[in-house]
Amino acid sequence: MKMKLNRKNGPLYTQIKNILKERILSQVYPVRSLIPPESQLELEFGVSKITVRKAVEQLASEGYVDKRSGIGTTVLDNAAIINMSTGQNFSSHLLQAGKQLSKEVLSISQQTAPPDSLKHICSIKAYTLIERLYYLDQKPYIYMVHYIPNTIALSLEPGIYERSLYNALQESGVSFNRFRDEFHVAAPPMAVSKLLLIEQKPLLVRTRSAYDLHESLIEYSIAYYLTDLHSYVINFNV
Repeated sequence: MKMKLNRKNGPLYTQIKNILKERILSQVYPVRSLIPPESQLELEFGVSKITVRKAVEQLASEGYVDKRSGIGTTVLDNAAIINMSTGQNFSSHLLQAGKQLSKEVLSISQQTAPPDSLKHICSIKAYTLIERLYYLDQKPYIYMVHYIPNTIALSLEPGIYERSLYNALQESGVSFNRFRDEFHVAAPPMAVSKLLLIEQKPLLVRTRSAYDLHESLIEYSIAYYLTDLHSYVINFNV
């Protein structure tokens, strides 16, 4: 059945993108399934191949699908993509609460051997290490270190990582499928305590593993939270 679009409702490719997105969210197109090929969508919406391609490219740039030549366009885990990460929701929560949140990039380096703490966790050999310090209302709040495989081509320009790391990864061609967070309490290394301007004491620690559609680890991170300044908040939307 041919679906009619109205140009008065905005660009046709945007309308198609929104329709496809709604189908993904309502699981008409389930996770890991292929959406219909472009030729079929052209017939359904009565538009050109260029219009359909632009709609699908926008879906891919927003993280809803993974488009690969010779395979097709695969639906990603929409829950992971909508939320992007618990941490990003937490950042939004702080900003909505009227807090000032900023990031300082402490170091970016390329390493050829994993630290001992990672050897039993993942198979990352060579990786990019990014250290960042978050400030809440100009006070040190979170220390975070990221390990990203060197198979992902990342810029070493610090300014890029003063914003969302996950946006930077997406711009490098990464597609997220799922995140796994674990929490525990532990005293940070002395160097981290100094950065947070505290004496050594137990802090909330979050470790995160992020995976792509092929279940390859694309980021592992460790974060120490100074919850004396603000509790860690997780929002659940139902």
